[in-house]
Amino acid sequence: MEDDIRLGVLVPVGKAQWGPGVDPRELVEFAVMAEGLGYSSLWVNDFLLTPRIEALTMLAAAAPATREVTLGTAVLLPVLRRPVQAAQTLASIDLLSGGRLVVGVGAAFTGRFGLPQHQLSEVPWERRFARLDETVALWRQLWANPEAASFRGELIRFDDLPAITAPWRPGGPPIWLGGGTPSACRRAGRLYNGWLPYPPDPTSYADGLAMVRDAESEAGRGGGDVTPALFVSAVITRSAQEGREALEHFSEASYGIPFSELGNIQALVAGPPEHVAERLREYVAAGTRHIVCRIATTSLDSQREQLGQLIKLRPLLSA
Repeated sequence: MEDDIRLGVLVPVGKAQWGPGVDPRELVEFAVMAEGLGYSSLWVNDFLLTPRIEALTMLAAAAPATREVTLGTAVLLPVLRRPVQAAQTLASIDLLSGGRLVVGVGAAFTGRFGLPQHQLSEVPWERRFARLDETVALWRQLWANPEAASFRGELIRFDDLPAITAPWRPGGPPIWLGGGTPSACRRAGRLYNGWLPYPPDPTSYADGLAMVRDAESEAGRGGGDVTPALFVSAVITRSAQEGREALEHFSEASYGIPFSELGNIQALVAGPPEHVAERLREYVAAGTRHIVCRIATTSLDSQREQLGQLIKLRPLLSA
């Protein structure tokens, strides 16, 4: 097994993860603490239906406060934003961070979480995947080919495009795709720089990664063009029962749904350190090389405490 596993952590931008009486400016200190402990990456998620610090605002605040850690979105919902303005914002964060940005993107949950966000943003729900891919194509054109004055997609069309702020890296930051459906896997292999799903079972991860690699090969790309990553919610507890209780509370507080329902959708792991490490190693064996952990607790104090515990698992993930 390759000893190249990277471990990242989400900054808890959602108010459900802060707890009462917290000054949200402490989230910048959380980011600095995580970098100091040795995490490879810091991430933020994107959601319109609960109180939170907006994702790109958080990264802009963290960029000058940190020095080397990768900054990423897990994941951003691009189609809910004006595409040219979003390209400018992302390029600006890449500049402010010295080229440390990774842009994870997705098309939102279906059902109760996805459609309302599109309605609030006045964006059609239909063909959202095509709109996502075209938005990313537009960003890449703006970043890499600023002299191009127009963009002509099926859904997104612009004439007289201006030159925008150039990002730190030529061509712009890498863009990873969230999602584990067969369609998402194939699109990740053809079009994206990374794959960031959250399958509840390592076998599903392995199957999905095989589809990503097949599509990558069919598109004439190299075998290492797509970074295989994993989004997982995790918490270390003294016992398996305490772990289940923590996940129950986290699921209800964050989504308003029971753990049993969330566990059928997302990768979740909780319990003593050896159990959490063993479960994450199963995903490493399935092919992941960058683990993005969302700490499944509901207070900033507990988030800080978990930071110190989870990083201790890093040497165990390649064992």
